[in-house]
Amino acid sequence: MDDIPIPLPTHPSRFMDCFRAFIRSRHLAYKTEKTYCFWVKDFIRFNGMQRPEELGKTQVDEWLGYLANRRAVSVNTQKTALNAVVFLYKQFLNVDLGDLQFVRTSKGKRLPVVFTHEEAIAVLANMQGHHKLAASLMYGSGLRVMETVRLRVQDVDFGHQCLFVRESKGDKWRRTILPRSLLQPLQTQVEFALALHKRDLEEGYGEVYLPGALAKKYPNAAISPGWQYVFPAPERATDPRSDTIRRHHIGEQQVRRAVAAALRATDIRKKASCHTFRHSFATNLLSKGTDIRNIQELLGHSDVNTTMIYTHVVGVHERGVVSPLD
Repeated sequence: MDDIPIPLPTHPSRFMDCFRAFIRSRHLAYKTEKTYCFWVKDFIRFNGMQRPEELGKTQVDEWLGYLANRRAVSVNTQKTALNAVVFLYKQFLNVDLGDLQFVRTSKGKRLPVVFTHEEAIAVLANMQGHHKLAASLMYGSGLRVMETVRLRVQDVDFGHQCLFVRESKGDKWRRTILPRSLLQPLQTQVEFALALHKRDLEEGYGEVYLPGALAKKYPNAAISPGWQYVFPAPERATDPRSDTIRRHHIGEQQVRRAVAAALRATDIRKKASCHTFRHSFATNLLSKGTDIRNIQELLGHSDVNTTMIYTHVVGVHERGVVSPLD
């Protein structure tokens, strides 16, 4: 249940509690909240536990340079740390840091690793059960792993053959395609989830976690079939934040481990992971002539430039360019 926000005091007074409350008022993802809090704490520890109000541009530059020089963090890690501290000062403390002059970590352009269609099918062939179905949705619908395990019954529209992805990265909602080949397996999985929910109700349980204030606004929604997870956990568990016994969704690490085991079984020598299925979804559509704007919408990218990276992955050989040697 690591994706369920920890409760905060009604009237927070500690600095980090106030910072968390502010982040939630901006409706940022809980994973973003945890990441920002991690880096803000790291910044505070680097400066001898001084309060951020007492620090400024000089200390931020020194900390970011320390991350690059002494801890040798990657470009993306330093960017994440920078985003966290800029959010802290500009949004939370209303302090303009001005033009930061820190040592930046640098690297050349990287391209995402992708599967060929044959490789993706080979990996899926070495998976079983709901882990295979989850990975199939990542490849067939372009879902992230957390978007997959968080799917609710009401997010699956069999009539229109689509999936609704709610409260995704950046608190965005989108609709994506549902492969015809997954209609029957997904229907079976939904029936299994609802049968498990019915048994939980008979045993005096059946409540599921609801985001935000929905539990107060709709008191009966937590036990309604539509809000149940498509991929429920095999066992009920006590929510350590509320002491409520619930059935959560399967853990993302379970799916990651299943994909890693399948990769070893297929002997594919690529630095691949669950996210490779999402990349492969995009490149497969692009190579088949799908418009880049449609792919952007299906992936939920805010900026088409993010989606344009896949035009480099597809490569010139997909555009009719042939090597002189051939």
